[in-house]
Amino acid sequence: MSRDRFFDTDVHHLRLRLIGSQTTDGREYNLPTCSEIAATIIGDIGAENAHRDIIVELKGGLQRINVLHPSYMALQYPFLFPYGEDDAYTCIEEIQLMWVKENQDKLRIELYKELKDAVMRGDTTPASSGKRFVLPSSFTGSPRYMIENYQDAMAICRWAGYPDLFITFTCNTKWPEIDLFLSKKPRQKVEDRPDVIARVFKIKLDQLLYDLKHGQHFGKVIAVVYTVEYQKRGLPHAHILLFVHHDDKHPTAAEIDRIISAEIPDLNEDSLVYEAVKQYMVHGPCGSINLKASCMIENKCTKHFPKKFCSQTTVDEDGFPIYRRRNNGRFVERNEVKLDNRFIVPYNIELLVKFQAHINVEWCNCSRSIKYLFKYITKGPDRATLILEENLHIDSSTGMQHMTDTDEVKTYLNCRYVSAIEACWRIFEFPIHHREPTVQRLNFHNEDEQPVVFEDTDYLNSVVNKPDIKKTKFTEWMKANALYEEARELGLA
Repeated sequence: MSRDRFFDTDVHHLRLRLIGSQTTDGREYNLPTCSEIAATIIGDIGAENAHRDIIVELKGGLQRINVLHPSYMALQYPFLFPYGEDDAYTCIEEIQLMWVKENQDKLRIELYKELKDAVMRGDTTPASSGKRFVLPSSFTGSPRYMIENYQDAMAICRWAGYPDLFITFTCNTKWPEIDLFLSKKPRQKVEDRPDVIARVFKIKLDQLLYDLKHGQHFGKVIAVVYTVEYQKRGLPHAHILLFVHHDDKHPTAAEIDRIISAEIPDLNEDSLVYEAVKQYMVHGPCGSINLKASCMIENKCTKHFPKKFCSQTTVDEDGFPIYRRRNNGRFVERNEVKLDNRFIVPYNIELLVKFQAHINVEWCNCSRSIKYLFKYITKGPDRATLILEENLHIDSSTGMQHMTDTDEVKTYLNCRYVSAIEACWRIFEFPIHHREPTVQRLNFHNEDEQPVVFEDTDYLNSVVNKPDIKKTKFTEWMKANALYEEARELGLA
């Protein structure tokens, strides 16, 4: 678009500017917090369009067609509208709407006959009648993909109870494995090798999950769900939900203190833990001592730091723990500011020392936390709002540059935001969602309304005559269950 702008007009000083929108979801449209290489895809499909199936490809990207648009039916049923003529529209007379409602069954029969006659005439190649783009749940990141993963996570929640631990695991670019690869070539920086960062983080994440499931850090783990995201921070991080055995679901305050700490350790007694906490688990400085911190909005920290001092761990009436943060005089120094226990992010000592990375551990076994915890699974991909604007004007007489009024090119652009590390993660086909145990989906449907998957080049009669077109896992399970019940009544099972 910027190239066309140069050729079509006299504008030669354009700037691509990202905009932080207050009216959209901040989890998706937040501004980048680091310098990184990223791709922006105009018109990519978001969760807000999950119920639309018709997409046309324009010069600026993909554009969905509203079901109420007059041209919608021509794209949905090209056999009935071979010349692309318009169908009904929103201003149709009320009496016509009443007639349509009264004759719905008749219209369905006529539509079926028209499609059948089209097949008999030989109009059987969908590709010859235009293209329709449908993103199935197998397309990673699509709305159907997000919805199915959310339902799978809720199925595990119904089986295992509320999740007990919420863990955030962030990549550390100073891991020795990453330094080893970077040292092989001189002047090579971390941002030059997003492929190495993606591979090393995947190895570390797999090891962390193995330790959580087979170790004794938090008791017996019976289920785990995680999702990997980036949020324009440059580094991948995983949000992990752990479901523990019912014997470990209601720990006492002393048991929570054993697995989760929110205090600075003693430097003389355990210098290794002290250095790890100082480097990875300190938030800030922010608040009144640093109003310009990135977490500050309207002079308040969005992460609610600094916390209050607390002599012992308690659980409030909503089920959220208030961790022990004693006023014992210990502090760490960052940016020439002394930070005490009020600025410490909760952590587990064993995991922090072993993985040498930011690992935030929170106890969360309560019903009110479910919506907050599972929002990361349904959030969808990162997005960005940007405009292409002219911001400089060169005076021909003096050669000086002057600022001009913002010249927005048409409108704001709603784009999918893909960082370099996320692109490598997708290229390597690493999963962005994981759940254990496995959830088996049993598809069921009304009679003759089962989903049918086919290629654009397939012929309709060959698709309709597939032997297993009417079989689903649910119907086969129903048949097998009926046979089992009959055998049990006869004493054969």
